[in-house]
Amino acid sequence: MELTDLKAVMPLLEKHGFHFSKAKGQNFLIASWVPERIAAESGADKRTGVLEIGPGVGCLTAELARRAGKVLALEVDGRLMPVLKETVGEWENVTVLNADVMDTDLAALTAAYFPGLSPVVCANLPYNITSPVLVKLIGSGLFETVTVMVQREVARRICAAPGTEEYGAFGIFVNFYTKPSLLFDVPPDCFAPRPKVTSSVVRLQRRDCPAVQTDEALFFKIVRAAFNQRRKTLLNALTAAFSDKLDKALIRAAIASAGLPEAVRGEALSIPQFASLTSSIKESLS
Repeated sequence: MELTDLKAVMPLLEKHGFHFSKAKGQNFLIASWVPERIAAESGADKRTGVLEIGPGVGCLTAELARRAGKVLALEVDGRLMPVLKETVGEWENVTVLNADVMDTDLAALTAAYFPGLSPVVCANLPYNITSPVLVKLIGSGLFETVTVMVQREVARRICAAPGTEEYGAFGIFVNFYTKPSLLFDVPPDCFAPRPKVTSSVVRLQRRDCPAVQTDEALFFKIVRAAFNQRRKTLLNALTAAFSDKLDKALIRAAIASAGLPEAVRGEALSIPQFASLTSSIKESLS
């Protein structure tokens, strides 16, 4: 069965009483070139164990199975389990679990299913859970690469440069731990139901070590403060965030010590500049 052919897939979905759920962000691919290219760009081969999240009817799962040593697909919607049994059940290197990635112990999972393999992620992520899933995947430090299809707006935030409208705390987090690449766009007519937005595929290559050496907890506290009220100057944003520990004069001095102008806004700072500021703030706190 061609799993991106809606005419072929719909009878199977109807057979198992499945209907698309907007709440679960279900949009299935109906253009065969998309899963083929995503799987190819993921770098999956016989040495890799691929974690897929939200396999849908299994069109990307099948492409990954042709390449990878092992594919583990997590599907939160139990209604799709009998569908996936029919569409990808013949692949000996594929396991499908009815599970929510946000409630899953990733370390235990990769140890159990990918012994001797290099763990990677490849998935068409539901729009409504993209950010928390990426935070969990990246934060685990388990995956060499994470290749995912996301909303184009999210992809631009991930790849944004300092001083741009899309630049923010989430993009800094992703770039702190990975090296992101924007691969290609996927138009709405490649899905059913047709979404209102364009999608993009990004690959996140895990860094051997974080982008900068710093006090990570303090670094991200400063980053969050800078973008919580991004129109404020950095001085005012940090004064509010550290009101219980530092007065405005000390924060002004810390900003100057980091080589930054007093009126600078957080959205203008690169990751190394945030790290320099973190060192200055830490010194003021000690």
